[in-house]
Amino acid sequence: MSNALNSLAEQYPERVRAVLNIMMEGPYFYRDDHEDLFYFLRRHRREFAEFYETFYGWSLIMDEKCARVHKSEWVNPAITEANRDLFGFRRRDDCIGFMILLEFFENELEENSMTVEDQDNPRFYFGDLLRFTHRRFRELFPGEAGEKYTEEFVRANVLRRILPVLERYRFLTRLRPPPDMGVSKTEDMIFEAMPALYHYNTS
Repeated sequence: MSNALNSLAEQYPERVRAVLNIMMEGPYFYRDDHEDLFYFLRRHRREFAEFYETFYGWSLIMDEKCARVHKSEWVNPAITEANRDLFGFRRRDDCIGFMILLEFFENELEENSMTVEDQDNPRFYFGDLLRFTHRRFRELFPGEAGEKYTEEFVRANVLRRILPVLERYRFLTRLRPPPDMGVSKTEDMIFEAMPALYHYNTS
């Protein structure tokens, strides 16, 4: 362990151990996951960043709501790309669907005058995302090329494929509807856009 983090661990062994474990247990550590430990990491960002850089060659990336470590290269050649648990899409429509989601997210931020510093995260109805995605696919593939991109095709062959991946890697969270609101249609499902989306942009 680096001298700086070793010194910190002597003072706060449980907190240092907890932060190191949390950073390994998921792709992103959100402030709302454990506010006290998140602020501890932020206060001692230099010590943790030095530890990850020295021993792993990783970069610690952090903003107001989210922390992650970035690994720039894969060390074990025996673990092929197909067997790595990494976020990403390979099919063309899936990649385009993710880019359109980022565009939708940026539009939601602009329309609601929100930034990463706001307390709440943007929330949206699945139906709004579906209509936005359907429109953008038709704009990207006009004429005969876009005829296959009906709203039902986009729902079943794009969003139904990418949304579970985005939930798994904690880009989106599906919310329970309020007790007084019955969700009778898929379009009424509510999603919360998680802070990791701020780490990506359409450019």
